[in-house]
Amino acid sequence: MTIAIGDTLPQATLNILKDGVQAVNTQELFGGRKLVLFAVPGAFTPTCSARHLPGFVEHLDAFRAKGVDVACMAVNDAFVMDAWAKSQNVPEGLQMVADGNGAFVRAMGLELDATAFGMGLRSKRFALYAEDGVVKQLHIDAPGEFKVSAADYVLEHLPA
Repeated sequence: MTIAIGDTLPQATLNILKDGVQAVNTQELFGGRKLVLFAVPGAFTPTCSARHLPGFVEHLDAFRAKGVDVACMAVNDAFVMDAWAKSQNVPEGLQMVADGNGAFVRAMGLELDATAFGMGLRSKRFALYAEDGVVKQLHIDAPGEFKVSAADYVLEHLPA
């Protein structure tokens, strides 16, 4: 079952690279703040690297001006997410989060079976806006599309 607006985000452990790999649970990540989490099928993949992540980098200050933090997630390990962040000049403040085994995306019902492409389990392309861990908006792109999870679309639909 896919997570829905009004649902509390499921409990899961994700990873970030900061003085080594550090575990962060979803309550820590989402608790007590407004956060846009956007997920990509894979770090270093074409649309993700050319359009999805760069859009959030470009609009990061606009999200911050609305009091909203931003995090990027992929079913990759923390080392890959860190290398991708460096290659894309991701500024401090845009958190790069690894869901290495896909447990969080599976718990939300947002997994993508990309085994036909040799990529295994991945995340669907989506963006969600949560306040204190409760989903307020959910934007899931159709397979092969990049529209509703784009930074400008998400920013336009955030509450004033």
